[in-house]
Amino acid sequence: MAQEITGISEKENVLIRAGNCSVTILPQLGGKIASIVVNDHELLQAPLAPRAPRTRTMSFDAADASGWDECLPSVADCKVQTSAGEAAVPDHGDLWREVWETKAKTANSARFHAKCFSLPLALDRNVTLVETEKGWRLSLAYTVTNTGSTPSPWSWSAHPLFTAEAGDTITLPDSIHQFRLEGSGGGRLGKGGDPVSWPIATLVDGSKTDLSVAQPPESGIGDKLFAGPLTADQNWCLLERPKAGVRIKIGFDPTATPYLGLWICHGGWPDRPGSKQTAVAPEPSTAPVDSLAITGPWSRVLAPGESFSWPMTVDFEPIQGVTSHA
Repeated sequence: MAQEITGISEKENVLIRAGNCSVTILPQLGGKIASIVVNDHELLQAPLAPRAPRTRTMSFDAADASGWDECLPSVADCKVQTSAGEAAVPDHGDLWREVWETKAKTANSARFHAKCFSLPLALDRNVTLVETEKGWRLSLAYTVTNTGSTPSPWSWSAHPLFTAEAGDTITLPDSIHQFRLEGSGGGRLGKGGDPVSWPIATLVDGSKTDLSVAQPPESGIGDKLFAGPLTADQNWCLLERPKAGVRIKIGFDPTATPYLGLWICHGGWPDRPGSKQTAVAPEPSTAPVDSLAITGPWSRVLAPGESFSWPMTVDFEPIQGVTSHA
């Protein structure tokens, strides 16, 4: 069954729908896409803790750590030097902590505006849900703008936590054979920066594992990987969930967001006691690293008043194999 969406000022929750697919967005809680339901199956990670207001300094795992957030201007907490001085960016960025403004709403679309506080950046996000021949498509259009008077660095990553269970599979274009390791719980895949083969990877103990197949939550896996820069024919990632009866395909434009982050968590995070994530997050990104402070050819700076726009899509296609309602 779908999650019961609760939070602060529930009357502000935004629901868009197309046939048997619905999307619930919480502007008051960081613009979070809190629920995506297809044929009564909830597709997003359930809250690990009650939803509540966030502070500007709390860690991501101190909140509900669920659903779909936008990470801007960094995924990792860091300090960056700008011409206006040092900026301290908190864990998973600014926007999941802020109240977003709903600018427009129809039955199947909504437009939102949000402002960062660590750097002079604003994000506009348009969300549209439509039925297609095979299922449904969620289209997202983003624009980031420098609202300040000095140049500002920035990076963005989508953070859609799709729930996963043992046996679900991740499929990538055949030409993607290797990732860069950002981090791996217990160091099972090595250390940050190491290359990791896809889909069959070698663990530090010399054994092999198939990263493309979801494992049981007791496996305690938590790996973050990056692929890219990617080409025009490497612009998708597929998560197949037979028991939920759905195939989820993430699409993006590598000329705008050239990297794909992949968070694979089968009970391996958070590190604190309590509920754990069981999720796969395909994360189109502007950088192959989580920290804005780590610079390279991917680094981006917006001049005062300058904007940059990019798209993202998620297709939901019903498949055979449903055994029970989730």
